[in-house]
Amino acid sequence: MTPTQPAHAPRPEIPTRLLVHALVREDGTVDAGELYAVAELLGMTDQQVRLCIKRLVTEGRFTHEGRGRKAVLRAVAEAETGIIAPDADHVRHAYRQDRGFAPWDGTWHLFAFAIPEARRTARDALRETLLHLGAAPVQGGLYVAANPIADLVEARARQLDVLGSVTFLTSTDLRIGDAADPRRLASATWPLGEIAAGHERLAAFATTCADRLTHGTALSGIERLTMAVELAAEFSRAMTPDPLLPPELLPQPWPGTRARRLAQECWTALRALPAAQDTPTALPRLFRHYSDAPDGQ
Repeated sequence: MTPTQPAHAPRPEIPTRLLVHALVREDGTVDAGELYAVAELLGMTDQQVRLCIKRLVTEGRFTHEGRGRKAVLRAVAEAETGIIAPDADHVRHAYRQDRGFAPWDGTWHLFAFAIPEARRTARDALRETLLHLGAAPVQGGLYVAANPIADLVEARARQLDVLGSVTFLTSTDLRIGDAADPRRLASATWPLGEIAAGHERLAAFATTCADRLTHGTALSGIERLTMAVELAAEFSRAMTPDPLLPPELLPQPWPGTRARRLAQECWTALRALPAAQDTPTALPRLFRHYSDAPDGQ
């Protein structure tokens, strides 16, 4: 068991590519020494890291300066944490809901489309966008969302040049079969059990991390980075499939609220730790992405 592996929560699976993006600093660089050290604690081999770096450089995502553990990777364009982090607006909205700042107005948002097979790529892309934004299929070509995502769907449809094939509709009296109660509709339309289980895993992992930060021995800088990457991966694993249904539609208490609070407390504690001697003072962007999200309006 590595120093950051929780005793009672499963370790998140972290691909090497995701690890590289997770360690991008504010200046767009990744320190290879930190990368190899964190990868080792996560059970990755040096060969895995080298091959991943080579692929990222070949793809034009990073440049590579120096050799071995003394090298520096530099993002060619805007280095993103998006590969490990959910969309920032998605995270901010979740915390707003948790604080009661985004009450549901009782409106369902529906989207229907009939895009011909000749435009299959565009049709699939629009479907993926709807799912990404938290909509769920009701029947063939008809999707429903509880949040007002019409502007985002329209923008994507315009980009794909299929806007003329999309119908937008709102309703306050949606009924599917004999189900009309909003909570019943939500439980029948979205996989709330699976989503709740993901948040329970996040809560368990965050609890273990908090215990180590509060009661464990002092963590080295590399151990802190490893914990941060694992926490970010578990957070993303829980948040990515979550449609962020309004609290009015969810079973209460909803585990997502507790999980996000525990994760935020861990991020705050990690960021407040004094600088460690074995790592530079520059922190990965993901520290800001997660610790600042609850304060964004």
